[in-house]
Amino acid sequence: MFEAVRKNKRISQVILAIIIVPFAFFGMDAYFSDAPGGSEVATVGGSKITVVEFDRALREQQDRLRELSGGQFDRALFESEAFRRSVLNGLINQRLLLMHAADNRMVITSQQLQEMIASLPAFQEDGRFSLERYERTLRAQGMSPAMFEASLAQDLRAQLIAQAVGETVFTGAVPVRRFVEAQLEEREIRDLAIPAERFLGEVTVAEDALRAFYDANPALFERAPRLRAEYLVFDEAAVRARLTIPEEQIEQFYAANQDQFGLPEERRARHILIQVAPDAGDDVVAEAQRRAEDLLAQLRENASRFEELAREASEDPGSAQLGGDLGFVGRGMMVEPFEAAVFGQQVGELSEPIRTDFGFHIIEVTAINPDTIRPLNEVREDIVTELGRQQIAREFGLLAEQFANTVYEQPDSLQPAAEMLGLEIATTDWIDRETGVIAGFRDERLLNALFSPDARETGENVEAVEVQRGTLISARVLEYQEAQRLPFEEVRAAIETRLRTEQAGVLAREYGEALLARINAGESPEEEWSTIRRVQRANPTLPGAAMQAVFAASGSALPAHVGVALPDGGYALYRIESVNRPELEETDPRLVASIGQYERLMAEKDFNAYLGSLRNRYEVEIRASALRSEER
Repeated sequence: MFEAVRKNKRISQVILAIIIVPFAFFGMDAYFSDAPGGSEVATVGGSKITVVEFDRALREQQDRLRELSGGQFDRALFESEAFRRSVLNGLINQRLLLMHAADNRMVITSQQLQEMIASLPAFQEDGRFSLERYERTLRAQGMSPAMFEASLAQDLRAQLIAQAVGETVFTGAVPVRRFVEAQLEEREIRDLAIPAERFLGEVTVAEDALRAFYDANPALFERAPRLRAEYLVFDEAAVRARLTIPEEQIEQFYAANQDQFGLPEERRARHILIQVAPDAGDDVVAEAQRRAEDLLAQLRENASRFEELAREASEDPGSAQLGGDLGFVGRGMMVEPFEAAVFGQQVGELSEPIRTDFGFHIIEVTAINPDTIRPLNEVREDIVTELGRQQIAREFGLLAEQFANTVYEQPDSLQPAAEMLGLEIATTDWIDRETGVIAGFRDERLLNALFSPDARETGENVEAVEVQRGTLISARVLEYQEAQRLPFEEVRAAIETRLRTEQAGVLAREYGEALLARINAGESPEEEWSTIRRVQRANPTLPGAAMQAVFAASGSALPAHVGVALPDGGYALYRIESVNRPELEETDPRLVASIGQYERLMAEKDFNAYLGSLRNRYEVEIRASALRSEER
């Protein structure tokens, strides 16, 4: 069974996806203990899910969503009751599985645990299990191996249950084949459109009909409560507008980060080393220097022997077999006397014996790559942008707090905050609560705050709301109007247009239905059919009602004709010229993929039913107030 979980994950992974808060391996031991920190948010068969567990699961799920969205997320989602309920349901599902596993004495052996741990990439180096990495990772999580293995065993027991449910799923290929073939069926059609506008000239609407429609449908002509507001936006652009980057700071950044603007000079060198310890006696030093000078004399007689002599005499084990070659080196890579010689010579020049802590070196520069550092005037704009980014990162939080505090502490006006931060007060047009947009954002918290009785009556600033990451808005009500029914004269034209369009649609439908009857009787229409086009059930290119009518028509006697009323009030006739039904091989990837999707769908359905049975077996109680963030 365990091997099946490890090797065949297709269905079990889908089932486990139903558990919204994934098993993280770490911290599972808390699921059967009543951790301290407050009252429970739910109980499962008498076992508590504590506030500590719930808050931890919320944070983990929030972090996961932030990572998936690249940092762009709706804060209101995280504070919603629906989000909190989904996380809590995930914890309840986990607890149900674990309690069921414990009650049925499901055991994970030590060998199975070892195999699973060894297979986890987090504990591997170069594709193999590393005990050192395993222990280091656990220490970083504040866990011992025993704690981790206990929690992992719990997780695996839950997976075994999921796998067992998944293995009971059986789906026949025949219904899936029929479904896929129906989806892939293509029909060649022509169409004949009868727009409602064609009949508008035949329609007249009496004045009393307009008034009657107005009186019978008061809700259609009620304008929602609305207001006008002034507002301030604080974001990174506001901080950027305050930036001042001194010339001295730009020059310092350029000097300290030249590697960002090109490559510094590099030189290729080779050497012959006669080793001498730093604390060697004078006679040892003199002998080494004599040997170095002797080698130098031989090179000056014949410089082409450098590689030969390096292989024979150099005592640098790293470069001797390479003929003394050290490759290209930059400043700061070698000890100071060696670097001074390399960067002080010309190509082909031989140095005098140079003494370092390693001994005596004979050095020859063989090539020079000059620096490619771009001048300051070419990179000034990039430096200003980077320094500005750094300054914004340092100052944004402080200034945002000042903005929020100022609009709260001086609620009678937005002017103090605007003057302090160099912001510009803007004004909205009339907006309502349902569709209102402020500075391009439709934020429910901001709109709810503005439409609250306090804000409407006092005209004070509402608290700053973060409408997206890094953007705060505060606003105040300038004018407010209660809901009101629009006067008849103001909506008369709209009512007339609506009733005329509806009546024109009726005439279009009547004409289309009569035309369809004549065509089915063998007559040819005066109107022109369109050119042939293909439609496929799986790829709708017609209105929904038209797609349904076209594919519901029998293909036994062609051409076939159908008619359908369109959403815009018009009517359309369709002539079905041909029907193409595909015949799929057993190995057709579309059929194989659909069977897999169907299996996963059925597995999910079965597993949801299984979790429902567990909820009935282990009584579940949820504290409703825990799902409302403002009460915790």
